[in-house]
Amino acid sequence: MTVITENDVIESVADALQYISYYHPMDYIRALGEAYEAEQGPAAKDAIAQILTNSRMCAEGHRPLCQDTGIVNVFVKWGQNCRLDSTQSLQQVVDEGVRRAYNHPDNKLRASILADPAFTRRNTRDNTPCVLSVEMVPGNRVEIDVAAKGGGSENKSKFKMMNPSDNIVDWVIEQIPSMGAGWCPPGMLGIGIGGTAEHCVKLAKQSLMDPIDMGQLKQRGAQNDIEQLRIDIFDAVNAMGVGAQGLGGLATVLDVKILDAPCHAAGKPVAMIPNCAATRHAHFTLDGSGPAYLEPPSLDDYPQVTWQPDSAAKRVDLNALTAEEVASWNHGDRLLLSGKMLTGRDAAHKRINDMLEAGEELPVEFKGRAIYYVGPVDPVMGEVVGPAGPTTATRMDKFTEMMLDLGLLAMIGKAERGHDAVNVISRFKVAYLMATGGAAYLVSRAIKGAEVVAFEDLGMEAIYEFEVQDMPVTVAVDAAGNNVHTLAPAEWRQRIAAGEFEPAE
Repeated sequence: MTVITENDVIESVADALQYISYYHPMDYIRALGEAYEAEQGPAAKDAIAQILTNSRMCAEGHRPLCQDTGIVNVFVKWGQNCRLDSTQSLQQVVDEGVRRAYNHPDNKLRASILADPAFTRRNTRDNTPCVLSVEMVPGNRVEIDVAAKGGGSENKSKFKMMNPSDNIVDWVIEQIPSMGAGWCPPGMLGIGIGGTAEHCVKLAKQSLMDPIDMGQLKQRGAQNDIEQLRIDIFDAVNAMGVGAQGLGGLATVLDVKILDAPCHAAGKPVAMIPNCAATRHAHFTLDGSGPAYLEPPSLDDYPQVTWQPDSAAKRVDLNALTAEEVASWNHGDRLLLSGKMLTGRDAAHKRINDMLEAGEELPVEFKGRAIYYVGPVDPVMGEVVGPAGPTTATRMDKFTEMMLDLGLLAMIGKAERGHDAVNVISRFKVAYLMATGGAAYLVSRAIKGAEVVAFEDLGMEAIYEFEVQDMPVTVAVDAAGNNVHTLAPAEWRQRIAAGEFEPAE
């Protein structure tokens, strides 16, 4: 009998979660580096450069790759000859590892988990509980996969109880437009096929733990039906021209993973879960000899890519922003923002709405301002603010008209806006700007000052005033309603179909 102490589990889980907060898996970095070299879309190439530069900065500084440090998923294969030496449940033991990781004083991670999800939505403050899956297997070792899954990609999960004759590739292609860019491509697609509804979704999530090997697979050729399906989905998705961050280009996915299980004859359950640009997962083994600690990658193995501000980018003084200047921006323009901006996301927008309905005076003046949709990580070691990348903008769509009525001139977030929000933006003659998802630490270096100015009780969802210098953004929706997330992928889809470029390998 192998004895696994609770401390072995706690220390190993805590170490793994800290590790994946600032180290990308090297297979992802290699694949992203190859995608950067092959990319022909200027905007997409710039976005990939930001993600790669951010990755190296996080590896060097041991700070989170993304401000959304995720909901923790833990997959355990427990050897049947092993015994857990603890008076607590395995869930409690693993959660203690999560708690220690997320409250680490040198690299505090953002607490994003809410209890009572349908009603009060109270933050648990330590990112517990994790989502724990346990399988009993023969042997005297414990194998553990740890992942941290951001909300932007998790929210794009898809599931369908298909008829047996339905085509899986066709279904995936139908889903891609509705996923938009909120899952921060380029990333991976995890596909689960079969089982029952809940098991199918779990298969999709587990498939994302496997290393990226699409390049090797395409080079040697498929050897079974599942491998051929992976290639077919990979090629079909990249031919859609969505590209990095939805800006149009060759690389939308870097790999497609599939796990399957037997299912009932009457159906064919299929689930799809994307992994974002902040791909975070690690594997370790416990054998009773003590905690497992992961070896850091060599910085020499990172692609030699360093993002620099576009010399052609327009410099914008937010402190003197006017409606006339905003109207002069065109979709696809690159801007460097300097000056003061406000922040606010889901909870802040809802509270503003409630206050307006109650006839209460707002604590902040929005007229003539820009607002950044962000929930930053807490600062450490003298930082002004922790990693502070954008959150998915579509969640604020229903509040857009309300906020523009208050006089906002610009909004900054991640990914596309919905059709109705684009119409409102056009009607008010303002702009929506897009920052790169997956480059949170890089973005935070542009933030020179940060002060909470309202709703401090909301924690990371409070309203801040940021002082920024040369913060890079792209005009995603201009004052005329031209939408880069619609126009750019359509252009690249046509160019790829015309044979002008080969889809990403």
